[in-house]
Amino acid sequence: MRSEISTVAANLASVRERMVRAASRAGRRAEDITLIGVSKVHPAERIRDLYEAGVRHFGENRVQEWESKRASLADLSATWHLIGHLQSNKVARAARLFHTIDSVDSIALAERLQRAKKEFSTEGTKGTEKSGESESAAMEARLRVLLEVKLDPEAAKSGVSEEELPRLVQAVLRQPHLELRGLMGVPPYFEDAEEVRPFFWRLRELRDSLRVQFGAGNLPVLSMGMSHDFEVAIEEGATEIRVGTALFGERKKD
Repeated sequence: MRSEISTVAANLASVRERMVRAASRAGRRAEDITLIGVSKVHPAERIRDLYEAGVRHFGENRVQEWESKRASLADLSATWHLIGHLQSNKVARAARLFHTIDSVDSIALAERLQRAKKEFSTEGTKGTEKSGESESAAMEARLRVLLEVKLDPEAAKSGVSEEELPRLVQAVLRQPHLELRGLMGVPPYFEDAEEVRPFFWRLRELRDSLRVQFGAGNLPVLSMGMSHDFEVAIEEGATEIRVGTALFGERKKD
């Protein structure tokens, strides 16, 4: 409906304005920060509305949910991120369905993605008769990954610990079909976004330390910040922010 499209466009304008102000406070350019529309539980029509308003990156939490939307959005030239925890029995499907897996948190998961992407790429080199040249090229590309760091040791959330992070970086860099791009983190929720700042600062500190150890080119991305705290994340160096409610509105209750 036209009113829903207008609402999404207005929401996007508001988020962009907030991004500009936060980037300015940090002496940065908003154009250097990627906005990911978190589209979990929102229907394909709303994703299309946001795409038409100008967003080109979208994040889904569940493999099966994206599978149910994918066919009706196949014409969109967007980048699809898996931002939720990836179960081992869904690795092969995820490697086919997403351009980037932003939640790698173990060596075992990285190795499974490597095997899945290798098999997928091998299929793509057998010819273009079945898949078409563009899909074949996509299959041959390396799979972009981010490493999810456990920012709150008290919470029962996924993520690699700070202590294990260097080993995971080293392991991913050894996988020829994976392209390591940076770190992702989900801090605890605070009503006052300022209380999240130390967690964002710590993630940036970890990333900067790893860049010294493994090379700056391997870890340019910091994915952190959501609807209620992305301005603080930008001030602390986020290069990607994951925004759902501020763009799509409140999720509908079951």
